[in-house]
Amino acid sequence: MENLNKQIEQLVTEMAKDPQNAKYYHELAELYLQQQNYDKVMSVLESLLQIHPNDIEALVGMGTMWFYEKDFRKSLSYYNKALEINPKNYLIYFNMGNVFAEWKNFPKALFYYNRAIDLNSTNPEIYNAIALLYADFEDYFESKAYYEKALSLDPENLTALIDMGNVCFKIYDYQTALDLYKRVFVLNPDNKIVAICIGNTLTLMKEREQAYSWFEKALKMDGDNYKAYVCYAIALTEFQEYNMAEEMYKRAMKIDPNNKNAYVLLGNLYTNYNRIDLAMDMYKEALRAKPNDAQTYMLLGNAHYLDNDIEKAIASYRSSIAIEPDNDEYKLIYNQILDEYIDVQRGA
Repeated sequence: MENLNKQIEQLVTEMAKDPQNAKYYHELAELYLQQQNYDKVMSVLESLLQIHPNDIEALVGMGTMWFYEKDFRKSLSYYNKALEINPKNYLIYFNMGNVFAEWKNFPKALFYYNRAIDLNSTNPEIYNAIALLYADFEDYFESKAYYEKALSLDPENLTALIDMGNVCFKIYDYQTALDLYKRVFVLNPDNKIVAICIGNTLTLMKEREQAYSWFEKALKMDGDNYKAYVCYAIALTEFQEYNMAEEMYKRAMKIDPNNKNAYVLLGNLYTNYNRIDLAMDMYKEALRAKPNDAQTYMLLGNAHYLDNDIEKAIASYRSSIAIEPDNDEYKLIYNQILDEYIDVQRGA
């Protein structure tokens, strides 16, 4: 950090001597980027654009900064200006594709990505972006084809290996997913998330001991163990080792008591073997961690219903609908239980 500050001071001195030199602005913006001082990056680039309004690198840089600030309209305005100056720069089209992908505008995102490919057909990151776009719209087979293209250009591309593994997992091609995750692990043996993914995949392949060994391996790696404990618990549940699963969920809760997931999953486990009182306690803990969660209210309502406390079930369902008034599934369940309750009361 001290060395960066010295470099910044030297550049500022040079800029004072030659304020029209665009090279100094670009170098200073890069140093501020290394410091993660994004306000200064934008300030430097804006100053440069006042002197050289057609500086492509500065325009693209400002577009990218606004993209990460999630002001996509401003981002797009800078990219459009850059495109007017240089309509054959693949990176501009690629970045514009990213903007439309964030807006969930599939046709325009795909149009700009394909234009980027026309100008640079050997860049694997463009194919990764298209693959992710198809995956976001749940066209997993098309997504897989683009990841394969990215890997044909760069067989060790970690993004493609991991994301294609995730896509194969979603289409139940567990063997391919496992092969891809293991390739990642060879390249990056400290990747805790990939170790967990391997454990999850082996669980669904019914490879009990291997799955457990990968979760144990993940738990020994540096980093937060919350996800490792939760996934290990799910695997233990899959192999009907409920007591151990319960213990893993409780370990996760100790690590992050403000995360609802372990409470909800343990509540579901209790519900499955008819320990409704304990399930309700877990759902209530989940609501303390995340008070306005419609799904948790639905689960609590289901637990009350199984406990034959219909009035409390209806109250929980109503809370769920208040949070997500457009959820037809929640409304259907609520109306069915309400009609059943009314019929019982009329009969009485």
